[in-house]
Amino acid sequence: MPSHVIKNLHLELERYHNRLRVGAGFILVLSLILFLRLVYLQLIKHEHYQELAESNRITLVPAIPNRGVIYDRNGKILADNFSAYTLEITIAKAGDIDALLSRIGSLIEITPKHLRQFRRLMDESHEFETVPLKNKLTDEEVAILAANRYRLPGVDVKARLFRNYPAGEGLSHVVGFIGRINDRDLKNLRETSKVANYKGSTHIGKVGVEQFYEDLLHGKTGFEQIETDASGRGVRVLSKIPPVAGHDLILHMDLELQRVAEYAFGDYRGGLVALDPNTGGVLAMVSKPGFDPNLFVDGIDPATWKDLNESLDKPMVNRPLRGIYPPGSTIKPFMALAALELGIRKPSDVIADPGYYSLPGSSHRYRDWKKEGHGTVDLHRSVVQSCDTYYYRLAVDMGIERMHGFLSKLGFGEKSGIDMQGESSGLLPSPEWKQRRFKQPWYLGETVIAGIGQGYHLTTPMQLAAATATIANGGTFYRPHLVKAIRDVVTRKESVIAPEVAWKNAYKPGNLEQVRSAMVDVLKPGGTAAVAGAGTPYAIAGKTGTAQVVGIKQGAKYDESRVAERHRDHALFVAFAPAEAPRIALAVLVENGGHGGSTAAPIARAVFDYYLLGKKPEGVPVLKEYESAGD
Repeated sequence: MPSHVIKNLHLELERYHNRLRVGAGFILVLSLILFLRLVYLQLIKHEHYQELAESNRITLVPAIPNRGVIYDRNGKILADNFSAYTLEITIAKAGDIDALLSRIGSLIEITPKHLRQFRRLMDESHEFETVPLKNKLTDEEVAILAANRYRLPGVDVKARLFRNYPAGEGLSHVVGFIGRINDRDLKNLRETSKVANYKGSTHIGKVGVEQFYEDLLHGKTGFEQIETDASGRGVRVLSKIPPVAGHDLILHMDLELQRVAEYAFGDYRGGLVALDPNTGGVLAMVSKPGFDPNLFVDGIDPATWKDLNESLDKPMVNRPLRGIYPPGSTIKPFMALAALELGIRKPSDVIADPGYYSLPGSSHRYRDWKKEGHGTVDLHRSVVQSCDTYYYRLAVDMGIERMHGFLSKLGFGEKSGIDMQGESSGLLPSPEWKQRRFKQPWYLGETVIAGIGQGYHLTTPMQLAAATATIANGGTFYRPHLVKAIRDVVTRKESVIAPEVAWKNAYKPGNLEQVRSAMVDVLKPGGTAAVAGAGTPYAIAGKTGTAQVVGIKQGAKYDESRVAERHRDHALFVAFAPAEAPRIALAVLVENGGHGGSTAAPIARAVFDYYLLGKKPEGVPVLKEYESAGD
């Protein structure tokens, strides 16, 4: 060692000790931090992290309730459920969606329709845990997916309940359908504090009874606490709150009566409502054409949806509730009753009908449908032969205000209050309405044509049926009702819904008898519906009507053969039977059907014959879904 290098052992030792002190201090600080962290985790945050650990081990799975079944009055199923497997993808766990879809497509058949529907639902249903890719898997497809589950992140095969509508198109507007929950549905569920009960549910009622009675049909969601392994597979059920199935609904409707009515329409478009005049129960409600509600269960494809919405036949429109039409001459029995009740006419009062009516000081002629006129006409004959001139003059004598006041008590211009959403109120015009709507005064000429159900007056088949039922039962307006009883699926106890009286009209019995007698003679020789009434073993009280679709110039003659089909007059018929003790009242509207007596009245006759006599027209098809039920 060189002599000039002299070690200071004391200094080196001091440096070594300092290093030891620093290292020991550093280790002590780290140990203290670790100890404090351990105290924080074990004592202060113990419950929090225990819950997190449990949540990793335990999964809370919603148990979706069985949706209630819908029956007709005779116990035939109108809407029920069936179980099937569905392929669903949890988007958050799927990773590359396109790659995953390609991998699935190499294992089972995935059509372009499936892919389009999946991407649409993925956009619309971002708040749901899973999005379905393919429903109603076969056993072979389920086996293939199970064997390849390790290659398919985020993919699950689940057993789901699907809705089935065996009656198909015929009851599409009445029973309605369920559809996938969208953002608007979610908003409504949140606003009504019901969203928690829809955890795990993907569908909700959209139209008809399915929509109106959603709360009863859906039931109460249950939950299962499931212990899972590291891969997320269920190991065992720790606890369970079972779901409560939705209530079953029993309708007033008679499926066979409905099918007879549909068949009687043939290829015509239109609507029919048949009511029990003593309760307001809806026995049949036809909207032609309709649509197949089963199309909406799996999610309707855009092309089919476009066809339904853009069709000139408007199958998505519920004609009995939303179709608004001039009542035409079907308003005349109600006008006749108003004339008697208000003291404007007596049964013996007569007019001379030359075939037209003119206001004093005016040369304009309001034509009668019978060009040469009806001669001497009293109230009875005015209904039987549907004399326009009689009602032109009556409307002027009555005045629009009294006309409005009387007809409103028969339900015109108001929603009937049926247990279904989307009903139109129609339009019962008045001077106040016209001033609000057009900022114009009411003219006397408008009163004239209102007397025969033309002009601004618009009504729905439901309003016509309810008004006819009110006449049939003596003046009580029952709110039309679809659901007859609600059945608890656990106790099997049925709660019958009592008829709801909206109001009672205290008509004089003699006045009612005058109008009813005239309506009975409408179906007899000399009446406008004599052909439809021929040979019936029971008495029908009715009134035909024809509603103009396009106007006709003064002095011109209506020639159906020269008018485009969709511009032809609508045919109407209102009636009840048996006339002496009514059990059924109805309204029939045939779009562009021409004359009520030749088109609409025969449909009503077929309905009456089946309901009162059990006589079914030959050719009514048997739905295969009901073959085992004895059809």
